[in-house]
Amino acid sequence: MARSRSYIATPPGATIKEQLNDRGMSQKEFAARMDMSEKHISRLINGDVQLTPDCAVRLEMVLGIPAEFWSNLEAIYREKLVKVEAENAMEQDEEIARHFPYGEMAKYDWIPATRNSKEKVLHLRKYFEVVELSLLGNNQITRIACRRLAITKKSDLALMAWAQRAKVIARGIDTEPINVKGLINKLDEIRSMTLMSPEQFCPRLKALLSECGIALVFLPHLKGSFLHGATFMDGNKIVLGLTARGSDADRFWFCLFHELGHIILGHIGNADGTTELDEADADVWSRDQLIPADAFGKFIEHKAFSSEMVIAFAETMCVAPGVVVGRLQNEGAIKHNMLNELKEHYVIAG
Repeated sequence: MARSRSYIATPPGATIKEQLNDRGMSQKEFAARMDMSEKHISRLINGDVQLTPDCAVRLEMVLGIPAEFWSNLEAIYREKLVKVEAENAMEQDEEIARHFPYGEMAKYDWIPATRNSKEKVLHLRKYFEVVELSLLGNNQITRIACRRLAITKKSDLALMAWAQRAKVIARGIDTEPINVKGLINKLDEIRSMTLMSPEQFCPRLKALLSECGIALVFLPHLKGSFLHGATFMDGNKIVLGLTARGSDADRFWFCLFHELGHIILGHIGNADGTTELDEADADVWSRDQLIPADAFGKFIEHKAFSSEMVIAFAETMCVAPGVVVGRLQNEGAIKHNMLNELKEHYVIAG
């Protein structure tokens, strides 16, 4: 027997058991008369196996009740069982849906706006392309390499919503076959883009990455996601999504190279997503790709960082001065309120 708030699904086996009790017949004797195993009869009574037309005919012979009666009981049971399971799944999904930033997603026109909880569930199921929202816990569905500041249940769901939008947009971006070696050869050119404005580098960066099998997508930040970027496989391409959250130039470029690091270091596509070690390795890789560790080490030996010195060092590294400032701040060489006039603030459209 299965229950939901509105339905009860009772298997035909309950009626069979009543008949056996009325006749004082054991399941062992009944199994012999039905020419079926005791195990199968037990599962039939418990509703664990379907009552087939063949079984219905046997029941008519043994119990004297028409086969049509048993077939109808089975059909009613299966119909009620579907309704029970659907209602229980809806209630479970309504609880999950409460933790999504639904209003914000609707504001960006990712999903239709509604206040009805069941409609929210249906829209979210279609949005994520799953029959139940509980399936989003399956690693085969959500294998994402990402950089964010904190992890909570709510932030995980916001991340999934953000990544799904990136995936949908990426499907409309044409890319060449994945070419990690080609990407490595383009890193110097990508780093030189730190000297450009977003209007200049965005189209070039998208085109360059598409040549390596990577679809670059820019999306707005979802509150509570603590998200900077995410990278994952979708079909025969790599999706690299970036958010404009904290859009100082140094943070943007660090996040971009962090995601490229996941690709080059082979972190994407893993069944269990990325580990803390993967994230740490991508951080180090990103940091040292933008400014090599040995060059930075020599620069900070002087422990005197004027604007002129930072600009001169940035020129030798072929990176924007703000990238150097961000590195100095993050490694504690200067305070976070120093030299911020050298940082650019990006506004990047999707």
